[in-house]
Amino acid sequence: MVTRTVTVTKSENKLIPKSFPFGASTSAYQIEGAWIEDGKGESIWDYYFHNGKGSSSLTNGDIACDSYHKYKEDIHLAANLGLTMFRFSISWPRILPNGNPKEINQKGIDHYRSVIEEMLKYNLTPVATLYHWDLPQHLFEKGYHWTNPEVVPYFVDYARIVIKSLPKVGIWITLNEPRLLCRLGYGVGVNAPSISRDGIDDYLCAYTTIKAHAAVYHMYKAEFPNYTEAKIYLIAFI
Repeated sequence: MVTRTVTVTKSENKLIPKSFPFGASTSAYQIEGAWIEDGKGESIWDYYFHNGKGSSSLTNGDIACDSYHKYKEDIHLAANLGLTMFRFSISWPRILPNGNPKEINQKGIDHYRSVIEEMLKYNLTPVATLYHWDLPQHLFEKGYHWTNPEVVPYFVDYARIVIKSLPKVGIWITLNEPRLLCRLGYGVGVNAPSISRDGIDDYLCAYTTIKAHAAVYHMYKAEFPNYTEAKIYLIAFI
């Protein structure tokens, strides 16, 4: 029998470095609840469930995890897990109830400012998603949704208001999982807004979301140069 001794150095232990960022991810409709409180407008997901289109195995987001009221507790739990980043999404109709940039809901902005301040208190980097699938229902009814490129200026106006109002966000994400947004919402129709035009509207949606991401990116670079210097980025999850 031949034996040998192997010395394993610290670098070979495959330990995750302390500088590695760990985070948790949430979305407004899935956790906030408070669906009609403090001036929030109706989203396409609110309409989807309230009009009987959701699966019977699911429940709506009227209350959800009640994070709108319990965000301090949620963030405290995240900090206790040793996380360094916290990803959340901003509800478009909570900021612009009808999608109209001239009708801003200040209570919605104040809420997200409080959420961000709570994260910073625990040294959590706030990672904010501008769109996690909750389009204002009013815009949808007017025909401004993800198969229509005319929705892009509305999205840019909304993004501008949010970015200007929340300067302490560490990382910006434009759209969450646009492929699934388009496929499930406009192709097979199992998600809001429940349009089933496979091979047509999901492709139109993909085109529009790409244009929306690019438009917000260029607006951000042109109008918020100091934010860029502060290492705030715009990225899209595929």
